[in-house]
Amino acid sequence: MKLPHVRRALMAGVLATTSVFGITVASPAHAQFGGIVYDPTNYAQNLLTAARSLEQINNQIRQIQNQAASLVNEARNLASLPFSSLQTLQDQVRETQRLLGEAQRIAYDVQQIDQAFTDRYKGSALTGSNAQMIANANARWEDSVGAFQDSLKVQAGVVGNIDGARTTMEDLVSASQSATGALQASQAGNQLLALQSQQLADLTALVAAQGRAQALDSARQAAEEAEGRERFRRFFGRD
Repeated sequence: MKLPHVRRALMAGVLATTSVFGITVASPAHAQFGGIVYDPTNYAQNLLTAARSLEQINNQIRQIQNQAASLVNEARNLASLPFSSLQTLQDQVRETQRLLGEAQRIAYDVQQIDQAFTDRYKGSALTGSNAQMIANANARWEDSVGAFQDSLKVQAGVVGNIDGARTTMEDLVSASQSATGALQASQAGNQLLALQSQQLADLTALVAAQGRAQALDSARQAAEEAEGRERFRRFFGRD
Protein backbone atom coordinates (compact mmCIF):
# COMPACT_ATOMS: atom_id res chain seq x y z
CA MET A 1 0.00 0.00 0.00
CA LYS A 2 2.91 2.35 0.56
CA LEU A 3 4.43 1.81 -2.89
CA PRO A 4 1.69 3.57 -4.81
CA HIS A 5 2.00 6.56 -2.50
CA VAL A 6 5.74 6.76 -3.15
CA ARG A 7 5.23 6.60 -6.88
CA ARG A 8 2.67 9.37 -6.73
CA ALA A 9 5.08 11.51 -4.75
CA LEU A 10 7.90 10.93 -7.26
CA MET A 11 5.67 11.72 -10.20
CA ALA A 12 4.50 14.92 -8.54
CA GLY A 13 8.13 15.93 -7.99
CA VAL A 14 9.07 15.29 -11.65
CA LEU A 15 6.11 17.30 -12.90
CA ALA A 16 6.97 20.16 -10.61
CA THR A 17 10.59 20.15 -11.77
CA THR A 18 9.59 20.04 -15.45
CA SER A 19 7.17 22.91 -14.95
CA VAL A 20 9.79 25.04 -13.30
CA PHE A 21 12.37 24.23 -16.00
CA GLY A 22 9.94 25.15 -18.77
CA ILE A 23 9.21 28.49 -17.20
CA THR A 24 12.91 29.17 -16.87
CA VAL A 25 13.58 28.42 -20.56
CA ALA A 26 10.71 30.58 -21.73
CA SER A 27 11.98 33.53 -19.73
CA PRO A 28 14.54 35.87 -21.46
CA ALA A 29 18.04 34.63 -20.99
CA HIS A 30 20.45 36.87 -19.15
CA ALA A 31 24.14 36.40 -18.73
CA GLN A 32 26.56 38.23 -16.62
CA PHE A 33 30.21 38.69 -17.60
CA GLY A 34 32.46 40.60 -15.27
CA GLY A 35 29.57 42.51 -13.81
CA ILE A 36 28.04 43.34 -17.26
CA VAL A 37 24.58 41.99 -17.88
CA TYR A 38 24.04 40.70 -21.44
CA ASP A 39 20.47 41.07 -22.68
CA PRO A 40 20.01 39.37 -26.10
CA THR A 41 16.66 41.12 -26.72
CA ASN A 42 18.18 44.55 -26.20
CA TYR A 43 21.18 43.57 -28.31
CA ALA A 44 18.89 42.55 -31.20
CA GLN A 45 16.99 45.82 -30.99
CA ASN A 46 20.23 47.81 -31.04
CA LEU A 47 21.47 45.82 -34.01
CA LEU A 48 18.22 46.48 -35.91
CA THR A 49 18.43 50.19 -35.11
CA ALA A 50 22.01 50.31 -36.38
CA ALA A 51 21.01 48.54 -39.62
CA ARG A 52 18.21 51.02 -40.21
CA SER A 53 20.56 53.94 -39.58
CA LEU A 54 23.07 52.50 -42.07
CA GLU A 55 20.33 52.14 -44.68
CA GLN A 56 19.34 55.79 -44.18
CA ILE A 57 22.96 56.84 -44.63
CA ASN A 58 23.20 54.77 -47.83
CA ASN A 59 20.00 56.41 -49.13
CA GLN A 60 21.44 59.86 -48.42
CA ILE A 61 24.66 58.93 -50.23
CA ARG A 62 22.65 57.79 -53.26
CA GLN A 63 20.66 61.03 -53.22
CA ILE A 64 23.86 63.06 -53.15
CA GLN A 65 25.27 61.00 -56.02
CA ASN A 66 22.10 61.54 -58.06
CA GLN A 67 22.20 65.27 -57.38
CA ALA A 68 25.85 65.42 -58.43
CA ALA A 69 25.06 63.53 -61.66
CA SER A 70 22.17 65.90 -62.31
CA LEU A 71 24.45 68.90 -61.87
CA VAL A 72 26.98 67.39 -64.25
CA ASN A 73 24.25 66.81 -66.84
CA GLU A 74 22.99 70.37 -66.43
CA ALA A 75 26.52 71.67 -66.92
CA ARG A 76 26.83 69.64 -70.11
CA ASN A 77 23.47 70.86 -71.36
CA LEU A 78 24.54 74.47 -70.77
CA ALA A 79 27.97 74.11 -72.38
CA SER A 80 28.32 76.17 -75.57
CA LEU A 81 29.41 74.69 -78.88
CA PRO A 82 33.16 75.30 -79.30
CA PHE A 83 32.75 75.73 -83.08
CA SER A 84 31.05 78.64 -84.84
CA SER A 85 30.60 79.04 -88.61
CA LEU A 86 28.69 82.32 -88.39
CA GLN A 87 31.57 84.55 -89.45
CA THR A 88 32.36 82.36 -92.47
CA LEU A 89 28.73 82.34 -93.58
CA GLN A 90 28.45 86.10 -93.17
CA ASP A 91 31.59 86.62 -95.24
CA GLN A 92 30.17 84.47 -98.03
CA VAL A 93 26.91 86.45 -98.04
CA ARG A 94 28.84 89.73 -98.12
CA GLU A 95 30.89 88.50 -101.08
CA THR A 96 27.72 87.64 -103.00
CA GLN A 97 26.30 91.06 -102.15
CA ARG A 98 29.50 92.69 -103.38
CA LEU A 99 29.19 90.91 -106.73
CA LEU A 100 25.59 92.06 -107.06
CA GLY A 101 26.67 95.60 -106.14
CA GLU A 102 29.14 95.61 -109.06
CA ALA A 103 26.30 95.35 -111.57
CA GLN A 104 27.23 97.39 -114.63
CA ARG A 105 25.19 100.20 -116.17
CA ILE A 106 21.64 99.25 -115.10
CA ALA A 107 21.94 98.10 -111.49
CA TYR A 108 19.36 96.72 -109.07
CA ASP A 109 17.71 100.07 -108.45
CA VAL A 110 14.13 100.90 -109.43
CA GLN A 111 14.71 104.58 -110.23
CA GLN A 112 17.83 103.82 -112.25
CA ILE A 113 15.97 101.18 -114.24
CA ASP A 114 13.09 103.55 -115.01
CA GLN A 115 15.48 106.25 -116.16
CA ALA A 116 17.51 103.88 -118.34
CA PHE A 117 14.41 102.51 -120.07
CA THR A 118 13.12 106.02 -120.69
CA ASP A 119 16.47 107.03 -122.23
CA ARG A 120 17.23 103.94 -124.31
CA TYR A 121 14.38 101.46 -124.59
CA LYS A 122 11.11 103.25 -125.26
CA GLY A 123 9.39 106.41 -126.41
CA SER A 124 11.50 109.11 -128.01
CA ALA A 125 14.64 106.98 -127.68
CA LEU A 126 13.28 104.86 -130.55
CA THR A 127 12.13 107.72 -132.77
CA GLY A 128 14.95 110.27 -132.53
CA SER A 129 17.57 111.07 -135.13
CA ASN A 130 19.43 108.29 -136.84
CA ALA A 131 22.56 109.13 -134.88
CA GLN A 132 20.63 109.04 -131.62
CA MET A 133 18.96 105.77 -132.54
CA ILE A 134 22.36 104.24 -133.30
CA ALA A 135 23.79 105.51 -130.01
CA ASN A 136 20.82 104.10 -128.09
CA ALA A 137 21.17 100.76 -129.86
CA ASN A 138 24.85 100.59 -128.86
CA ALA A 139 23.94 101.50 -125.28
CA ARG A 140 21.34 98.74 -125.14
CA TRP A 141 23.83 96.26 -126.52
CA GLU A 142 26.32 97.28 -123.82
CA ASP A 143 23.59 96.90 -121.20
CA SER A 144 22.96 93.33 -122.31
CA VAL A 145 26.62 92.37 -122.54
CA GLY A 146 27.31 93.89 -119.11
CA ALA A 147 24.35 92.08 -117.58
CA PHE A 148 25.49 88.72 -118.93
CA GLN A 149 28.99 89.39 -117.64
CA ASP A 150 27.58 90.25 -114.21
CA SER A 151 25.53 87.05 -114.25
CA LEU A 152 28.64 84.99 -114.98
CA LYS A 153 30.52 86.68 -112.14
CA VAL A 154 27.72 85.90 -109.68
CA GLN A 155 27.65 82.31 -110.93
CA ALA A 156 31.40 82.03 -110.35
CA GLY A 157 31.01 83.42 -106.83
CA VAL A 158 28.22 81.00 -105.99
CA VAL A 159 30.21 78.05 -107.32
CA GLY A 160 33.20 79.24 -105.28
CA ASN A 161 31.08 79.13 -102.14
CA ILE A 162 30.16 75.47 -102.68
CA ASP A 163 33.46 74.11 -101.40
CA GLY A 164 33.34 76.35 -98.34
CA ALA A 165 29.74 75.27 -97.68
CA ARG A 166 30.77 71.63 -97.89
CA THR A 167 33.57 72.12 -95.36
CA THR A 168 31.30 74.08 -93.03
CA MET A 169 28.60 71.42 -93.24
CA GLU A 170 31.08 68.65 -92.38
CA ASP A 171 32.34 70.60 -89.37
CA LEU A 172 28.82 71.30 -88.13
CA VAL A 173 27.65 67.71 -88.54
CA SER A 174 30.75 66.50 -86.68
CA ALA A 175 30.12 69.03 -83.91
CA SER A 176 26.48 68.00 -83.68
CA GLN A 177 27.32 64.31 -83.42
CA SER A 178 29.90 64.92 -80.70
CA ALA A 179 27.74 67.39 -78.74
CA THR A 180 27.85 66.73 -74.99
CA GLY A 181 24.58 68.48 -74.15
CA ALA A 182 21.32 69.88 -75.44
CA LEU A 183 22.68 73.40 -75.92
CA GLN A 184 25.56 72.26 -78.12
CA ALA A 185 23.24 70.12 -80.24
CA SER A 186 20.81 73.04 -80.59
CA GLN A 187 23.58 75.46 -81.57
CA ALA A 188 24.90 73.05 -84.17
CA GLY A 189 21.39 72.72 -85.61
CA ASN A 190 20.98 76.51 -85.71
CA GLN A 191 24.27 76.88 -87.57
CA LEU A 192 23.19 74.26 -90.08
CA LEU A 193 20.05 76.33 -90.66
CA ALA A 194 22.26 79.41 -91.12
CA LEU A 195 24.27 77.50 -93.74
CA GLN A 196 21.05 76.63 -95.52
CA SER A 197 20.01 80.30 -95.43
CA GLN A 198 23.35 81.32 -96.92
CA GLN A 199 22.92 78.82 -99.75
CA LEU A 200 19.40 80.11 -100.39
CA ALA A 201 20.81 83.64 -100.52
CA ASP A 202 23.34 82.52 -103.14
CA LEU A 203 20.59 80.85 -105.14
CA THR A 204 18.45 84.00 -104.95
CA ALA A 205 21.36 86.13 -106.14
CA LEU A 206 22.05 83.74 -109.02
CA VAL A 207 18.43 83.75 -110.14
CA ALA A 208 18.31 87.54 -109.90
CA ALA A 209 21.49 87.98 -111.96
CA GLN A 210 20.33 85.58 -114.66
CA GLY A 211 16.87 87.11 -114.72
CA ARG A 212 18.36 90.59 -115.07
CA ALA A 213 20.51 89.53 -118.01
CA GLN A 214 17.61 87.81 -119.78
CA ALA A 215 15.26 90.73 -119.14
CA LEU A 216 17.70 93.29 -120.54
CA ASP A 217 18.37 91.15 -123.60
CA SER A 218 14.65 90.71 -124.21
CA ALA A 219 14.19 94.47 -123.80
CA ARG A 220 17.01 95.08 -126.30
CA GLN A 221 15.40 92.79 -128.84
CA ALA A 222 12.04 94.50 -128.40
CA ALA A 223 13.67 97.91 -128.83
CA GLU A 224 15.46 96.75 -131.97
CA GLU A 225 12.18 95.56 -133.44
CA ALA A 226 10.61 98.94 -132.69
CA GLU A 227 13.59 100.73 -134.24
CA GLY A 228 13.38 98.47 -137.29
CA ARG A 229 9.78 99.44 -137.83
CA GLU A 230 10.72 103.11 -137.43
CA ARG A 231 13.51 102.81 -139.98
CA PHE A 232 11.18 101.00 -142.35
CA ARG A 233 8.63 103.77 -142.01
CA ARG A 234 11.25 106.42 -142.65
CA PHE A 235 12.75 104.56 -145.59
CA PHE A 236 9.42 104.33 -147.33
CA GLY A 237 8.31 107.71 -146.16
CA ARG A 238 5.22 106.44 -144.37
CA ASP A 239 3.55 108.00 -141.33
